[in-house]
Amino acid sequence: MNQRLRNLIQQLGEAIHESVSDSEQISEVVDHIRREGFDVLLMLEATIGLNEVEVEPSANKGAKRTKKRAAGAEKHFSAQDVHFLRSLRISVEEESRS
Repeated sequence: MNQRLRNLIQQLGEAIHESVSDSEQISEVVDHIRREGFDVLLMLEATIGLNEVEVEPSANKGAKRTKKRAAGAEKHFSAQDVHFLRSLRISVEEESRS
């Protein structure tokens, strides 16, 4: 995973956090729960799936189309990538190694 993609994923995580933090509706409900005598701990899990698309020139006057990467051609995350994603609380399914 390149640094630009990492930055974009981090920005997405921050945007999700800010959206929840700034939500007036969520704030009102949390306040109502607190008035009922409960402390609130809100933990959200976001699953972000990425599918790399490849752009191929078409025979139609340079028009472009996209196609998903062929099965079996997926890139595997490095240990550093997995650590970064987990720091954003993004779970990563790892292959079981025989």
